[in-house]
Amino acid sequence: MMTQTELALQLLALLLAGGWTLHAYRLYQRLHRVRRDPLTGLLTREGWSRAADRVIRRHRGATVLLADLNGFKAVNDRHGHDAGDAVLAAAGERLAAWCGRNDVAGRLGGDEFVAVLAEDDRLPDRLADLAELLRQPVAHGGEQLRVGASIGAARLAELEDPTLAAALKAA
Repeated sequence: MMTQTELALQLLALLLAGGWTLHAYRLYQRLHRVRRDPLTGLLTREGWSRAADRVIRRHRGATVLLADLNGFKAVNDRHGHDAGDAVLAAAGERLAAWCGRNDVAGRLGGDEFVAVLAEDDRLPDRLADLAELLRQPVAHGGEQLRVGASIGAARLAELEDPTLAAALKAA
């Protein structure tokens, strides 16, 4: 049988453990928000850079791509920021769905999206597929909003300086 002191100490230990668990969970949530773009759910520039570096270290033949939405400013100007946000969210969802399981997608900011592809055996076809996905209309407020995309890609193995920064410039 436990004494009151032992029981009180066990209760205190449980309360402290619960408090630390809650603190750790809240910290995780804050870090997740910092590394994830709230609009698209994609990694932010910082989160993507870290994840992309890991992919590049594991896959020397990786490819970095940069996609910019064409006509996005016109959608924002003509239909408002809610419509622009809908287009950005759809672009993020489509890019994430298009990426393979070893690829990493992110949003640099504005209407610029990035990805690092671990494998690029069908790169021209995959880029054409992505451009087509991003051109698909986005339903918003009873209208079909359309943008295009300019997509550049750089294979790290073909670069003189095979770093993430150099690949982004080349893409």
